[in-house]
Amino acid sequence: QAQLVESGGGLVQPGGSLRLSCAASGSIFSIYAMGWYRQTPGKQRELVASITRYHTTSYLDSVKGRFTISRDNAKTTVYLQMNSLEPEDTAVYYCKMWFPGGAEYWGKGILVTVSS
Repeated sequence: QAQLVESGGGLVQPGGSLRLSCAASGSIFSIYAMGWYRQTPGKQRELVASITRYHTTSYLDSVKGRFTISRDNAKTTVYLQMNSLEPEDTAVYYCKMWFPGGAEYWGKGILVTVSS
């Protein structure tokens, strides 16, 4: 069993930056992959960025060049550096991790609001 806790969200002006963090705790031996999703009211949750255990990354087209995902295996933490934020990036951001055996865990979500 693992617990994921996100931090770093909040209110930022357009063009600003935020760094989200997601720390995993519990019975963790290894993590296959980590990712960040986001969701706005009335829309499906979408994958924003992911990173494998080999540090291979992928991004949603609309965030390429602005967002960077990274992970610290020793700390079982994943980060999402978000630069040049736009109002369209406003959403609840969720952390997800994939573990051996097919287990998947979600964080509870954290709100990011981009507004002047």
